[in-house]
This record gives sequence, structure tokens and C-alpha cells, in this order.
Amino acid sequence: MTLLRTTATDVRFSQPDSLVEQLLEQMVFATGRRAGPREQNSWRRSLPTLADDLRDAGLADVEMLIEYHMPLTSQRADVVLAGVHPETGAPSYVVVELKQWTAAYAFEDSSELVDVPGMPGGPKLNPINQVRGYCDYLADFARVLEDQPDSLAGVAYLHNATDPSLVADLRGVPVSTRGQLFTAAERGRFHDFLRTRLAAGVAGKTSADLLLNSHVAPSRQLLKVAADEVKHRSQFQLLGNQQLAVDLVLHQVEQSRRSNSKRVIVVTGGPGSGKSVIALELLGEIARQGRSVLHATGSRSFTQTLRKVAGYRAPRVQKMFAYFNSFMTAETNGLDVLIMDEAHRVRETSVDRYTKAELRTGRPQVDELISAARVPVFLLDEHQVVRPGEMGSLEQITAYAKSLGLEVVHIPLESQFRCGGSEEYVRWVQRLLGLAGPAAPNPWSPDPQFQVEVVDSPWDLERRLQTKLDDGYSARMAAGYCWPWSKPTPDGQLVPDVQIGDWHRPWNSPVNRRLGDAPPAALWATQDGGFGQVGCVYTAQGFEYDWSGVILGPDLVWRDGRFVTVRGANKDPDFRNRTKVSDLRFDLLLRHVYKVLLTRGMVGTVIYSTDPETREALRSLIPAPE
Repeated sequence: MTLLRTTATDVRFSQPDSLVEQLLEQMVFATGRRAGPREQNSWRRSLPTLADDLRDAGLADVEMLIEYHMPLTSQRADVVLAGVHPETGAPSYVVVELKQWTAAYAFEDSSELVDVPGMPGGPKLNPINQVRGYCDYLADFARVLEDQPDSLAGVAYLHNATDPSLVADLRGVPVSTRGQLFTAAERGRFHDFLRTRLAAGVAGKTSADLLLNSHVAPSRQLLKVAADEVKHRSQFQLLGNQQLAVDLVLHQVEQSRRSNSKRVIVVTGGPGSGKSVIALELLGEIARQGRSVLHATGSRSFTQTLRKVAGYRAPRVQKMFAYFNSFMTAETNGLDVLIMDEAHRVRETSVDRYTKAELRTGRPQVDELISAARVPVFLLDEHQVVRPGEMGSLEQITAYAKSLGLEVVHIPLESQFRCGGSEEYVRWVQRLLGLAGPAAPNPWSPDPQFQVEVVDSPWDLERRLQTKLDDGYSARMAAGYCWPWSKPTPDGQLVPDVQIGDWHRPWNSPVNRRLGDAPPAALWATQDGGFGQVGCVYTAQGFEYDWSGVILGPDLVWRDGRFVTVRGANKDPDFRNRTKVSDLRFDLLLRHVYKVLLTRGMVGTVIYSTDPETREALRSLIPAPE
């Protein structure tokens, strides 16, 4: 959980280059990547300075946990100092965020965000809030700190800022024990503060061991906050069989506790059957019971949206939403319940290019997820597997769980709450795309609960959806991945890559910040401004809007009475490797992609195909609206 563990004495007698080489070696081992020149220079210039401060403060024996890895996240604190509290004798920790800044100014009158002269990348988070966030996160997840409210402090140390007036804007946010600021001109005060938190002449080895070996799970206080927040949000109200499914899962959780056994639960249902509402209801109820529980998905867009919605009034709740690849080193049965939403996105392995060497064991991701909790709950739709490497199906999860000797409980959801509650529309889409076995496509029978339309041009598609927006509905346009996807221009403009005749529109923003009117990538489906771009399956999956506009690209065309796929017309990088993705697999995944896109609407779907023969076929299957 830390790249390097040392003391101020050891750092003092190490040459800066030697220290950096140790950190580089550990980083390559731990993450698979090598730090860039900027990060190396930061270590070289900041760590010896901090070590000198500790020595001058009489704290040379305090343990320095350098690049401390926050549990269940990818974030790292620069340094965590581990020692003993001078008054209580209990373990005591100081999180230190090291900044080389000499000046920083409020960004557009916001003290929460700051501009740093000479630093690229736009505004930065105020380091007082940054270090306070690290402390709060540790207090919520490191169980060794749970009953030790005074064991944590946080400091932002600007050791190059010799003129405090040039960083005065940083002090516009409240300060607290977990969020302090000191500059180079305040070294004496910095030393005094450290001595109030760490006893001089006392080694910090035992305290460091306790933190590094701490059990990781949500604290009781965080569970209470989550229960209060999630349980009382109107967006998460249950209907019909959704409540039945929740009660069944809670029953199985209770049975597992009573029998002191491990049980795997799989909840399956189509788009709009309420899987995510069930997942959030379970999160709130299990948290209310005081049991350790987390929610996880494999989608950045979905997770960030849930964090925003569920944690809007209580930001701490956002920490309860993790990713599938967060559990590689999780303690076996460390959680009571792990709720895996959109579990069809479970991948073969959590390994990526940043994974440290010791974890490149070939361990299946499903094994990590099942291992992490006494009751793993998978919620999935098998017809939404859209990416190579995704393998979250009832059959695969059941087979793996049974190979471990674990009981599996399957709960199917039959009701439909998306597409206006029109189960007929979902079945019609499956037949249309050849996903309903031998059942052939059939004409669409008008349904008062849901509207389906075909248009002749992308201009018509956009105009039709704009009228719905003007009437107060929500609407989005999405397409198959049949056009290139460029990075934004240096001045932050999206490139209009989706070009159909004289109609040119950009894909949704690929970055995690707003570009002009375009929302961040993860919030394209839910934030204002998303209508001006074309979404893809990776940003649309898991969401719904009132009206869905779908562009069928040249990779899916109608020939001889059915849809056929055209691999050469697809631009998705995940589908390029024919060795990893066979033509047969590509055919199935692409049909799943379009099924996802065609089932996002709550009120209606407007369809346009770039292929004239396909448009003609759709016209014959879908009657014009009256």
C-alpha cells in the first residue's frame, strides 16, 4: 500500500538520486509504469526537504510512508507520517501533501479551485481540501482508525512558498486538523504542529504496521451516512417485483449470516427491469443494518453518475461506489456484502498495463469479486455484453462459484420499467437483431406505452429529438462506433468526427471535464449539454433518457430479410484484433451493442440508418406515426 517505507534519518543519508531510484524501482514493481520526469523531480526536491523538517523537529524516527496507496482506489498520498501521539500514546498519523508551488491564486473567484502559474492542465484542487479528503477517506475505510477520531491529521506543505501573500487565496477554504496549510516561511509553525501530533524520540514502526495491515471496509459512521442518504432519495423508489427481489436478496444475506456460510446471488433482468434501483436499495438497507457493504461496477460513466446522484448531499457516500478492478488485494470475506451492478461487464481479469508484477497471476476478476465478500450479489443482463473480455453471464458466474463449492441463488426479474414499460418493444428489438433464437424479425405493432419512428436523414433525427427537448423531455443521440474518434483540439474543441453527408457532429467528450457546453464523458447521458454530441455504447450503457435517437452505422445493415454485420465498417479499437475477437464473436457483440442503444429510451426511439436498403426495410417494419 506504499511505494517506500523509510525514516527521516534514512532519507537524510540517501542521495536524492538514490532515493528516486528506489521509488522508481518500487513503482515499476507496484504499478507496471515508470514515473515521468515531473514526478521524479517532485520526489527529488520535496522528500529530502520534508525529511530535514522532521529531523529539525526532533521526529527523525517517525516512519515515512511514501506514495501511500489509498485502499480500493488508484489515488496516492505523497507521504503518511506514522508515529505515536505525544499525549495519548496511541498511534497517530499525519498525511502530508507536498507542493513545490511558489504562488497559487483562486480560480475565477473559487477558493476550492486554484490556478498555479506555470503549471499546465488547468485549475488544480486546493491542496487543503485535497489532504482533508485523503484523511476523511482513510478514516472511513481503514478499520484501525475507526474508533480513533483524533488519530489523523492532514497538512498541505508548500515548502518553496517563501512569500505567504502569494498563496493567500488558498486559505479561503476552512482549515481543520485534517486540513492545514504551511509554507516555507512558516517552518517553525509546521514543526510545532507536527510535535502536537507525533511524539519526539519514539519510533513509528508499530503504528506504520497497524495502518499498512489494517482491515479495509466502510466504517460504521460511513454506513450510517450512506443509509440515511440512499434510503431517502426519491430516485430509488421500488416498484412491484423490484421490492420482491430486494426482499429475496436480503433474506439470502440473513440466511448466510445465520448459517455462517458463503452464498453467491445472481439477479438477472433485461434493460429497465430495475437492477440498479435494486442495487441501491440493497446498499442503503444493508448499510442501515450496520453491515459492511460496497457497490461496484465496471463502467466509469455509470459509477461516476451514481456517485454524483447518491452522494449529492453527502459527498462521503461517493466512496461507497467502487470499480470491479478495485478488489485485487481485498481481504477474503472482508465485506459482508458486495453489490456488483452491471455485472455483465465483469472482465476476464483486472490486470491492465498499470498492474504491479506480483498481481499478474491470471486470477479471474470473478474470483476477486466472489472472494471479497461473504455474500457477493451480481446484477446483470446477458444481452448487454458488448466488449471483448466481458464475461459476466449467469452461466459463467454460476459455473465458477460452483467450482469453488459455493451455493448459487438465481433471482430473475421479469418486469420492465424502461421503454415505457413495454416488454413487447424489448422483445421486438431482440427479434429484429436476431437475438431471440430462431424467431424472425416481425413488424412493430404500435404500442400506446412506447413510440418507434424511422427517419430518412440525420438532420431529421436531430430535428425530431429537438422538438422533444423543446417539449420538456430529455433526449440523446447515439450511434454505432463507425467513425474515428479524435482527441479535442488544443483549444478544447470537440472534433465533428461523425460525418454523414453534410451533417457533422462530434462524439461525446472523451475527457473527464466539461469542454464548453459538452459535459464530462461520464456524465454525457445525464448532464445538460449532452444533446450536442453523439454518444456511443460505452457512455449510454446503464442510462436512460425519455427519447433515444439511434444511428445504425454501416457495420449493421439489412440484407435478404435480416440484419448482417460488416466488420470492416466498424472503428471500435476493441474489435480490431481478429485473433482475440473472432468474426462470430464480433457478430454477437455488435448485435448486443445495438440492442443496448435501441433500449435506452423511456418514451420513444427514433431510428436512422446510414444504409438506404436498411432504411427501406425499417420503413416496412415500422409504421409511420399517425
